[in-house]
Order: sequence, then structure tokens, then C-alpha cells
Amino acid sequence: MATSRDPVADMTEECEQCGTPTPHTVTVQILTESPDPENAEFSREPYRVSECDVCGATETTRMNNA
Repeated sequence: MATSRDPVADMTEECEQCGTPTPHTVTVQILTESPDPENAEFSREPYRVSECDVCGATETTRMNNA
């Protein structure tokens, strides 16, 4: 899995866990979707990952819905 720990942006978003807008760290990660190692190189997709800086709750959203 390719990951950059440098945040794309520190921003305020609604946190479902906290129930209020809280600061979040937003990153983009390339995740492998296929459980089959033979085809894993063809199933990597970008995901937006938002992590609440208060409670640590994480929300992952696929960016390419082709």
C-alpha cells in the first residue's frame, strides 16, 4: 500500500463519532482492492482518508468510481 503521511490539508469536517465539526487530517492513499495477489497490481485505486484529530475516527472514500 502506498501512503503519504504528509497531510493534504488540515481541515474542519463533521465527525459522526464526535457529533460536531472537528479538525481532521486528510490524506490520499492508494489501496489495493483485489484480495488475489496475482491481480493486485491492476486493482489499486485512490482513496480520500479523513481522520478526526479529536477521537481518531477514520472515514475512507473511493475517489474513482469508474
